[in-house]
Amino acid sequence: MLLDQETENEIIYELCQLLGRAILPLSRADRPDGAGQGHGTAFFYTELVGTTDDGEVVHEWLLTADASTRGAYGEIGLRPSITEPADAASEAIELPGFADRWLHLPETGVAAMPTGGLHGYADDRGWCWRTQQVTHAVAADAEAVARVGAAPAFVLALGVADDGSRPLEAVIERVARDGDALRIATELPAGYVGAPVFGVETGPDGELALRCLGLVLPAEVGGHPVATFDRIRAALTEVTAGFR
Repeated sequence: MLLDQETENEIIYELCQLLGRAILPLSRADRPDGAGQGHGTAFFYTELVGTTDDGEVVHEWLLTADASTRGAYGEIGLRPSITEPADAASEAIELPGFADRWLHLPETGVAAMPTGGLHGYADDRGWCWRTQQVTHAVAADAEAVARVGAAPAFVLALGVADDGSRPLEAVIERVARDGDALRIATELPAGYVGAPVFGVETGPDGELALRCLGLVLPAEVGGHPVATFDRIRAALTEVTAGFR
């Protein structure tokens, strides 16, 4: 699908409005003294697991690239726009035993954290989360992933500024098929690993519809592989089968 610049700008604006509060900055310290910082992006995802007479049953996860979680110590950053009150975001959530707090999905390159502990952390300190999520409906299914060829992709991430701050950024790249996988052919800036990748489809009514294709994995020769949502969903279902 070819998009003109005005349409691309409108999509970026809509992404930031609808999902700008879905993403969080990660920082992994590879050594106890804090040296060797690794930065990434994580995002909230709500998975539909069933329905009852009372409505839909969903699980909420924090998703990122598995490589961003492989450390003994890490931090999940906070932003004023995602906490209530806003000044609760003055300090990051420090997490010793960082790698053990995630479900690791090695066949996808993704790690998933159940968010109950994050909500409990906020409750204990007298504040609450004010977030958006990538919903089950927005996450691309296998058919949507299969339809992707060479097309524009929109990456919503928290970059790394010279002063160490983590600004919200949206970039337009090209995503292309690599066998049965998807890949972004260019190397993305620091902080983008783990960020959600969005594509655009034309819906039945002719309107453009956003689909979250998956998330950015660490760069290899030829660019960044994309962990697609059809595989993420399947891996989550398998690893949590005994708890549903």
